[in-house]
Amino acid sequence: MVAARQLNLLRAKGRCIAVLIAAAAATPLAIASTLTPATQGMGTHTALGLPPCGWAAASGMPCPSCGMTTSFTWAAHGDLWASFVTQPMGFVLALASAMTVLVCLWAACTGARVQGPAEAILLRPVVGWSALVFFLVAWGWKIWAVQAGITP
Repeated sequence: MVAARQLNLLRAKGRCIAVLIAAAAATPLAIASTLTPATQGMGTHTALGLPPCGWAAASGMPCPSCGMTTSFTWAAHGDLWASFVTQPMGFVLALASAMTVLVCLWAACTGARVQGPAEAILLRPVVGWSALVFFLVAWGWKIWAVQAGITP
């Protein structure tokens, strides 16, 4: 017990939390792996019983999240290029989900803590602002890709 404290390992509660976070991060990827990606680059979510995008139907332009489900589906099927071309932010979020699963399962199995410098970096305002800018750039890409007829 003293050695575990000296190494600063996770206790049972921390390991359980890591498993729960891994399960939460794996869920969208698991669901996406059961879907067939829409060849138009968006619309895969309708296979889940969700309605088509009202924004796209009303404006003729994709909404900020158009293509996210399709991007996750491509990533879950292993086609990372198609995932990126479909929706760059969806690609980044799918990779982040996969990395979260791996890191949390590693923490749960080994007891190693995953906080520290990474946590301090992720909580900086510049990271949030950078993510927002990337989200807007990805939306701009999606609008351009739809107008140019670019599909994976």
